[in-house]
Amino acid sequence: MRIAVTSTGTDVNSSVDPRFGRARYILILDEKGAVSEVVDNTANLNALKGAGIQAGKILADRKVDVLVTGHCGPNAFTVLEAAGIKVAVQQSGTVGQAAAKVVSGQAEFADKPNVEAHW
Repeated sequence: MRIAVTSTGTDVNSSVDPRFGRARYILILDEKGAVSEVVDNTANLNALKGAGIQAGKILADRKVDVLVTGHCGPNAFTVLEAAGIKVAVQQSGTVGQAAAKVVSGQAEFADKPNVEAHW
């Protein structure tokens, strides 16, 4: 299982970034909680629009199974859903803690976006 977590930093002790499309980093972890890739999301950080869609495409291209974040808007959610990526929203704490919730089955997955567009 490949787990993507929006992050303020580049390691598992960094805080979960509540923004999906405009998160500074997206860490991709394996089911053991080890970071396999750090995605620098700078290009989307200050995008005028479409940040969530572009970030969703990045995760789809990397064959991610689950996204853990704070908030996910409707356009991004549509892209993620089409790619078969489950989305756990309203997550906080560290990246490692958030990923552990997914692995242990404690994360709840969203069936719709939890914020409006351009959040």
